[in-house]
Amino acid sequence: MNLFRSALYSVYFAVWSVLFSLLFLPVLGWAKLTKNRKLVQKSARIWTGGLVGGLRIITGIRYEVRGQENIPRDAAILAVKHQSMAETFLFHRLVPDSAYVLKQELTRIPIAGWYLLGSGAISVDRKAGGKAARAMLNEAKQRVDEGAQIVIFPEGTRVPPGERRPFQPGVALLYSHTKVPVVPVALNTGLYWEGRSFRKHPGTMVIEFLEPIPPGLPQREFLKLLEDRIDRHCQALLPEALRSPRPNAEDPVTDGPKPDSQSPDSTNPAPSPEPAP
Repeated sequence: MNLFRSALYSVYFAVWSVLFSLLFLPVLGWAKLTKNRKLVQKSARIWTGGLVGGLRIITGIRYEVRGQENIPRDAAILAVKHQSMAETFLFHRLVPDSAYVLKQELTRIPIAGWYLLGSGAISVDRKAGGKAARAMLNEAKQRVDEGAQIVIFPEGTRVPPGERRPFQPGVALLYSHTKVPVVPVALNTGLYWEGRSFRKHPGTMVIEFLEPIPPGLPQREFLKLLEDRIDRHCQALLPEALRSPRPNAEDPVTDGPKPDSQSPDSTNPAPSPEPAP
């Protein structure tokens, strides 16, 4: 049954994304004409809401947000553990103004790439070396000046739950260049949405916003602190998830918090990039 539901959601994901992209093209055009990035962000929240609703109804996957007191309202960097496809769109709903760091190839996809650029995504040409790093830092500084929350996956690729990979230097460069706090984000999404597969399993994913790291640390010290903090909290989420029984897809579910939610007890869910290192 899980296999059928997983395949059904993949079809739903594709159909909903295509329909949404076509219906909202006039909005994208107007946003580009008026240089209104926030309008595209609002559209992305609607799109993401459809994805989250489908995930909940079709597969029985919901999610819980912890550490809501650490969710930034102003300019910040979110250093997010990357285990599944889910975190590539959830942050459109979890923070007020997300700007994903992603590989440049994604921005060349017709229509989808237009939305990514329109939302303020920071594209990285991974073949351009130092030139790409400078371009990324310049774009990131612009987003920070606009008050955005930059979303980056420090490992640069999806890593299965329980495994570790060295963090790439990109997040440390952003930290030292932008001089804003970095909020580590731990999660266990890969237990429910397999990272390299379409298979999904009903249950409650946890996204945990950890205590922010203030600006000003040396890059090497910052990177070690960030890596240790994220990995320690991710490891702690594994046995907790294994102890929890998987609910049936028909069981009642709750959503994750919307960007303007302030209640620490609220649990609410939320275009889909694959970020670059």
